[in-house]
Amino acid sequence: MAQDLREGALLGMGNPLLDISAAVDSNFLKKYDLNSNDAILAQEKHKPMYDELIDMYKADFIAGGSVQNTMRVAQWFLDKPRIATYMGCVGIDKYSKILEDKAQADGLNVRYQYTNKEPTGTCAVLITGKERSLCANLAAANCFLPSHIQEPENKRLIEVARYIYVSGFFLTVSPETIQMVARHAFENNKMFIMNLSAPFLCDFYKTPMLAALPYVDILFGNEAEADSFAKVNNFQTTDRKEIALKIHQMEKVNKKRQRVVVITQGVDNILVAKDSTVTEFPAIKLPEEKVVDTNGAGDAFVGGFLAQLIQGKSIEVCIKCGIWAATQIVQRSGCTYEGKPNFVL
Repeated sequence: MAQDLREGALLGMGNPLLDISAAVDSNFLKKYDLNSNDAILAQEKHKPMYDELIDMYKADFIAGGSVQNTMRVAQWFLDKPRIATYMGCVGIDKYSKILEDKAQADGLNVRYQYTNKEPTGTCAVLITGKERSLCANLAAANCFLPSHIQEPENKRLIEVARYIYVSGFFLTVSPETIQMVARHAFENNKMFIMNLSAPFLCDFYKTPMLAALPYVDILFGNEAEADSFAKVNNFQTTDRKEIALKIHQMEKVNKKRQRVVVITQGVDNILVAKDSTVTEFPAIKLPEEKVVDTNGAGDAFVGGFLAQLIQGKSIEVCIKCGIWAATQIVQRSGCTYEGKPNFVL
């Protein structure tokens, strides 16, 4: 199983961020014009918030960034280091050192690009009750250059990988890089996997998203992202089963396999469009008192899914592992875990 997997089988590319996580009230969200259960990019008006969280609240620093979280969770299941490789851009500062140390301790092969133009990116994780609002200041993550994947060692790691995962968030940084690795995956019959990541991306980054989609073998999204994608692309339906099926049937360049579309809906059923049909998988609803916060639940879901996928397991097993992983992460603060996973079918 994991012991037989080769190093570098899974490659993730995204925006490495140090999460600054704190419990706040609704007035704090109003002050910075934020909504609960949302994910946005920081504007100028949000910049003072990060220092305020550190100075005025009991903020936790947690290694974050959507894809990095997913790769860490996948490594947790695989129990063998360096099966997952992660690329993204960070600054040359103490925050990037914290990120790298944490990721390497979790078994990731970290291949950061370093820039002296910006500090390491941060993400405010604002917890109100059980809900979270994310506001990312990409900073150095914005500086990722396609030249990074042309470096000999990084080029070799891309060639070794059999499964490549990128977030929709990476569309805001380097759509050129996404196109390069997507074409590489197509030309070598590798699995190219993507996440819609946030509702605003479906709208404001529609063009690069639709340019990447024909290469996508597996697409993830939550209910808000699916709704946004359907609206922006004029699907003329709000039925999420129909939305999943329509995305599943959109143009695809690799005809050797049909696209799989996975839509999560919080505690409601997971929808999976595969082979021109939609299947529902029940989510696990935890007792209210067990839920600490939902930050990282979606990342963990994909991490559990990918850990099984790269071992050749069925989509059903992948989904069930993703559900299990998400239920573990929501019982802790941030995308964190401890001990060894005891997932069993």
